[in-house]
Amino acid sequence: MTHALFAATLDANGLAIYILVFIIGACIGSFLNVVIYRVPAEKSLLTSSACPKCGNSIPFYCNIPIFGWVILGGKCASCKAPISWRYPAIELLTALLFVCVLWQIGLTAYLPIALVFTATMIALIFIDADNMILPNVITYPLFVIALIVRVAYPLAFGNSYFADTKVTPISGLEFAGLSPWMISLAGALFGAVIGGGSLWAIGVLWKVLRKVDAMGLGDVKLLLGIGALLGWRLTLLTIFLGAFSGAVAGIGLMLKNKDKDLQTQIPFGIFLGIGAIFSLLFGDRLIGWYLGQFY
Repeated sequence: MTHALFAATLDANGLAIYILVFIIGACIGSFLNVVIYRVPAEKSLLTSSACPKCGNSIPFYCNIPIFGWVILGGKCASCKAPISWRYPAIELLTALLFVCVLWQIGLTAYLPIALVFTATMIALIFIDADNMILPNVITYPLFVIALIVRVAYPLAFGNSYFADTKVTPISGLEFAGLSPWMISLAGALFGAVIGGGSLWAIGVLWKVLRKVDAMGLGDVKLLLGIGALLGWRLTLLTIFLGAFSGAVAGIGLMLKNKDKDLQTQIPFGIFLGIGAIFSLLFGDRLIGWYLGQFY
């Protein structure tokens, strides 16, 4: 992955690309708002946007990402019911994260995959926060598409986009002589097993010891997709970051609500999604820095 574009940020063309990606991100964020609301409710994504209070359609000129909410003053144009600030916040968040992805990944063939992955994580984070579910209609395609990418990219562009293929165990002698796409696929499957398998094992162990479910299978399915695309090292980093941030949030929740205990359910998918985005953007460098402390 390259940071070549970062050096060009002050250049007119470089700035224009960042602005374009920001606009695309805001538009994708607007679509994610629809996904976050409609997918758990099993509603069609194709119908036009409407006010949840009065049901009147929202005019296209009021549907401009971020600015549409500002123009309307945060209220429906028809019934004047308040429109949640979360809609423009998700649009802005997606736009800013898209810019961060461009900054870290650069204008490479991997950029579209990284952007789609980031958008998927954003949708799952908010769906899990609202409904405590990670829908199969998103997690299953994530896993399948990740496997396809891990096969297609080595065939088209070489194996340079997947750092896990250059380290043990995928770089071992047992894989020597295999085609790059086979090595990449092996890394994807190993990452999926490490991600989904480790979380499943933790859940089983916790249920045996505490007689309660520690997490749902949605988290396991999510980590199958994350592991397949990012590889085993970034997946373990995702789990660590998710567990750490989730523990901090859980402690904060218990301190705020004295009547809660360790059985308080916190949607783990939120923290896995955050950890996955961080790992995508900074994981390889963070791991490289950490391992460098021992040499």
